[in-house]
Amino acid sequence: MHPRGLRREAVTAARNGALSGAVVYLKRGLENWRFPPPTEAVLLEQKGCLFVPRVLALRTGQTLLVRNSDPVSHNIHPTPRLNRDWNQQQPPGAPDLERRFRFAEVVIPVKCNVHSWMRSYLAVTDHPFVAVTGTDGKYAFRGLPPGAYTIAVWHEGAGEVEREVTLAPSAEVQLDLRVRSARSH
Repeated sequence: MHPRGLRREAVTAARNGALSGAVVYLKRGLENWRFPPPTEAVLLEQKGCLFVPRVLALRTGQTLLVRNSDPVSHNIHPTPRLNRDWNQQQPPGAPDLERRFRFAEVVIPVKCNVHSWMRSYLAVTDHPFVAVTGTDGKYAFRGLPPGAYTIAVWHEGAGEVEREVTLAPSAEVQLDLRVRSARSH
């Protein structure tokens, strides 16, 4: 538990029952495509002794900035399975840490070894068709080429589900993915 009594629940649902903070991504169907990484960095901030945002999507080769905005030291420790593990202290006022991930990996848990309640998750893909659902549970992919795909949704409290979908030329598909049950944290 956070020292100010804040609780971060793993499963956050909107009023309509939609799941926020879920990673939605194309798991299969883009194997023959290559997408250059974005030039703009993404930011994972340590603020109020929490990681903000709790779930962050980025691309292979894209710069991840890690910022300590707190008046205390943190120790950022991603624990990937495919990418290089790293564990680094970041004192208050230190420059942003810059890292890149070489391999696609959904998801990479991140923790602070100083503050046990600090958790975050990184979703690293080698394509742009990844989103983190908003507080309303919504997501969108734009510019997806026609084809057959496996779309997956992952949430820290509910695991992962997959669904096959075929996108015809000039078509728009609305897909609601539902998790069967959520583990409580």
